[in-house]
Amino acid sequence: MSVRTRFAPSPTGYLHVGGARTALFNWLYARRFGGTLVLRVEDTDDKRNTAEAVQAIYDGMTWLGLDWDEGPDKGGNYGPYRQSERNAIYEKYLAILEQGGYLYEDEGAIRFRSPRKSVLVEDLVCGRIEFDMSNPATHPDMTIRRPDGSWIFHFVNVVDDIEMKISHVIRGEDHLSNTPKHVELYKALGFEPPKFAHIPLILNHEGKKLSKRDGGSSVQYFIENGYAPEAVINYLCLLGWSPKDNREVISIEEVSQIFELENINRRNAIFDLDKCFWLNGQYIQNMPIERFAELSLPFIEKAGVNYGTKEALLPALAIVKPKVKHLSDVPDWIGFLFTEDFAFDPASVEKSLRKEGALERLKQLGEAFSTVTEWTHPNIEAKLKELAASLGVKVGELVHPARVAVSGRSVGPGLYEMMEVLGKDRVLSRFARAATI
Repeated sequence: MSVRTRFAPSPTGYLHVGGARTALFNWLYARRFGGTLVLRVEDTDDKRNTAEAVQAIYDGMTWLGLDWDEGPDKGGNYGPYRQSERNAIYEKYLAILEQGGYLYEDEGAIRFRSPRKSVLVEDLVCGRIEFDMSNPATHPDMTIRRPDGSWIFHFVNVVDDIEMKISHVIRGEDHLSNTPKHVELYKALGFEPPKFAHIPLILNHEGKKLSKRDGGSSVQYFIENGYAPEAVINYLCLLGWSPKDNREVISIEEVSQIFELENINRRNAIFDLDKCFWLNGQYIQNMPIERFAELSLPFIEKAGVNYGTKEALLPALAIVKPKVKHLSDVPDWIGFLFTEDFAFDPASVEKSLRKEGALERLKQLGEAFSTVTEWTHPNIEAKLKELAASLGVKVGELVHPARVAVSGRSVGPGLYEMMEVLGKDRVLSRFARAATI
C-alpha cells in the first residue's frame, strides 16, 4: 500500500508550532517513502474559521518549505479538501451507520452506539495500547451530529481518512484517547483503520502544553522576528525526534532520507526558544551571501533602506553577516551605509569624538587616507597603523573616533571592511561631517 499522510488543521488563527511540527512529521514520512501528503482543511466550525487563518496555514507551511501534493489549492482525486464542502459524503456514511444499527437519537443529537468491546491500538510510536470501552460512565457514546446539523470532529475525521485513502495518521499525543473511538467507527463502517503514530506533545519550560501566550508558539513569530526557515525547520525536527548521533544542525534534506516513526521519542518535547535562536545563528553564519540577501531583503525594504542595486547591497551584507543573529536586525546593521544623514549615538560621540585630541587625530587620519591610491582593506589598515605609530598612540585612539565618524556609533562591522565598502570619498566626507557635530 502506498504511503498517504495528511495534515488536517482547523483554520482558527496562525499556524501553531505544534501544528507545524505535525505537518513536518507527516511531510517527512511521505517524502521518506515516496508517498503523498494531503492538506485537508477542517473548517466545519463556522464561528471560528476564517479565510485569513486558511491563508496563514498556506503561508506558514510554504515559508517552512513544506509542500503538499493534494489540497484545496492543488486539487486531487479525493476532494473536495475542505470539510465544509463534503456534506454529501458525510450524509452517505451516516446512512451506512444507520443501516448497521449503530445510531440513535438523543435530545436532537445523533449518537453512535459503542459495541462496548476492548479496542487494541498498535501505535507506531506509543506501542500496543488496549482501551477498555465497556464502561459507559468513562466512555460514553459519542455524538456524531449536533442538533443543529453540524458534524462532530470524530466522525468527519474518520470519513475523510477513509475517502482520502490515508495510510498513516501521524498526529499529536493529545489525540491518542480519541483513537479507540475512531477505530470503532472504522470497523462499524467496514474499513480497516490506518496505522496510527501519536507524537509527543510540545511543552513549555513549566511543563505545560505550549500555548499562544508562549513566545515562539506560532510560525508567524519566526517569520516576523527574522528567523531563517531552514533553522526553524531544523529545530522542529528535533522536537521529539533525533538523528541518533547527537547532531543538532541537520538539513531537512538529510532528515527526509533517514526519518523513521520508530525513532520518535516517547517523552514530551520541551520547547526551547534559546536553542532555536542558537540554530538560527548557525544557519545565518553558514549560508551563502545570496541566500542571506534573499532572506534579508523583505526586512530591508520594509524599513525603507534605499540600497540602490543588488550589486551595492551584497558587499554591505557581507560585512554585517558575521554579526547578525536575526534577519530583522539587518536594516539597523546596514542602514548607515546607504545614507549620509545617519544619526550619531550621543554616548558614542561623548566617549570617542569628544575625547581630548580625538578630532585632531581624526583630521590627521583623513589627511593620511587621502594619500591612499588603492582603497582596500589591507591598505586602509596599514595606513591607519602607520599613522598611529608615527603619532605614538595606540591604534584604538584612531579606530574608535573613525568608527563613530563613519557609522555614528561605537559598535558595528569591522572598521576596515566598513571603510572599503563606503569608498574613499565617502569616508573622508564623513570624517569632515564628524568634525562639525
